[in-house]
Amino acid sequence: MLAFAVALGAAAGAAQADVLTLPEEPSAATVSVPARGSSMATVSRQFGEPSVKHPAKGGGSAQQPPITRWDYPAFSVFFERSAVINVVVKGAPMPIQNKDELQSASP
Repeated sequence: MLAFAVALGAAAGAAQADVLTLPEEPSAATVSVPARGSSMATVSRQFGEPSVKHPAKGGGSAQQPPITRWDYPAFSVFFERSAVINVVVKGAPMPIQNKDELQSASP
C-alpha cells in the first residue's frame, strides 16, 4: 500500500501542460456587418429587411433599455433602443479577449 502511495505521489509531482494555439484573426472577418452605433434605419438601408425581427426585450426603465435582435442570413444585429450595440456573425468563433493576460508556457 505504501509503494502505491509513493508511486502515485511521484506521478502527481510530474507537471504537464497543454499548449493552446491562438488563431490570429477569425476568418469570418470578411463578412460585411453594420457598424456599432448605426441606427435601425441605416441597417435596413444598407442590408435590407432582416429575415426575422425579434420583439424588444426589457425597456422597463432607463437602467434596462429595450434590446432588439434582427436576424440576417450571415449575422444577427443587437440594438439598444434603435442603435447597434453588437453584431454576431453566425459560425464565427467568439473573439478572444484579454490576450494580454495570457502567459506563455515554460518549455
